[in-house]
Amino acid sequence: MQLFPVGKVYDFMRMRRIFGPMSFLLVLLALGSIFYPGPKLGTDFKGGTEVEVAFNQPVQVPQLRDIIKAAGFSSPDIVRVEEGSAKNRFMIRVQDVSAIDDAKQREIETALCFGEGLPQDRCPTDRTASEVKFSPGGDKVSVRYREAPDLPRIRQQMGSVAGVAVRDGDNALTIQNSREHRVEIQLKSKGDQLMDVLRAKLGSDVVPSEPLRVEWIGPKAGAQLRDAALKSIVIALVFITAYIAFRFDLRFAPGAVIALIHDAILTVGVLVLVQKELTLSTVAAVLTIVSYSVNDTVIVYDRVRENLGRMRGATFMKIINVSLSEMLSRTVLTSCTTVFAMVFFFVRGTGTLKDFSFALIVGLILGTYSSIYVALPLTEWLDRKFFSKVVKKKPAKPIRKQGEAVI
Repeated sequence: MQLFPVGKVYDFMRMRRIFGPMSFLLVLLALGSIFYPGPKLGTDFKGGTEVEVAFNQPVQVPQLRDIIKAAGFSSPDIVRVEEGSAKNRFMIRVQDVSAIDDAKQREIETALCFGEGLPQDRCPTDRTASEVKFSPGGDKVSVRYREAPDLPRIRQQMGSVAGVAVRDGDNALTIQNSREHRVEIQLKSKGDQLMDVLRAKLGSDVVPSEPLRVEWIGPKAGAQLRDAALKSIVIALVFITAYIAFRFDLRFAPGAVIALIHDAILTVGVLVLVQKELTLSTVAAVLTIVSYSVNDTVIVYDRVRENLGRMRGATFMKIINVSLSEMLSRTVLTSCTTVFAMVFFFVRGTGTLKDFSFALIVGLILGTYSSIYVALPLTEWLDRKFFSKVVKKKPAKPIRKQGEAVI
């Protein structure tokens, strides 16, 4: 399907002096947005607890924020979720996590009478613990006592520790091994505690018995995910550079890589400016954009390489214009088809899928633009500055006959 006349050549490179500086300024703006207004990192990267709740009656965001702050939760972020017919649905994020830090572990150990220098009136010898272990997720504590454990007393001891709550019900404290006097204590997660606070302040007729979703991740794991995400992008760019240099020519590789970096930075910049959350889904979208952009660039590069052999004597700039004109219909059709599909996901999608499709829409548009006005102009400039060889005709040496002098 041809959208443009066959054989017509458009002078794309004529606008390179305008779009080149414009792209550079946009990249600087995107980099500046990292400092102001700054990225809105999701729970994946900064750590915290995320609870999605569908309230039974209308509630207000300031009301929820005041209740959560008063309960001692740090940095509450509340977002109204509007998806189709869903009403009174909110995403609540706090930076507290269920994992128990070292200081809180020492406090729990002291409350459970484990350690040295314990007061005898509160921790008699037959009530002291010989071992205390914490689960990595911070939702369970395993305690071994010297004598038969007193479960009601253990629940009371745990109640004296601020910020830690034992689950409701008789099954929250269970004897795992009666011979070793080992007890397992099940603790409420930060999501459970948050729901309890809301239920106590707003009532059970407003707050449902269970949230729609609860997720949490520790700050150390979030930092590791962030570093791994950056490494994955860098590694992808390195291998793409090697592929382009091997597949075509060394002069083609810098333009393709700069275009990919341009697309990734501008995509993240747009997400930061519109205050979209940066999560692992965002990283997946950026890697998808890089893959799509290099595919589009490689196809145009392939046509340029073919025309280099067919159009001997033509300038490299003219070859680029001819190649882009020949591939214009294919580029527009492919890009528009993909963007239309992503627009449908953006309109009808929800949550993470909506943000993922938005990032892809921005990246696909930038990828098509960069293939024309970033990769190829830079390749032309590199060819002109470093790779073009000017063949100078040397004067032919005179043929010297025997007995003649060379003048």
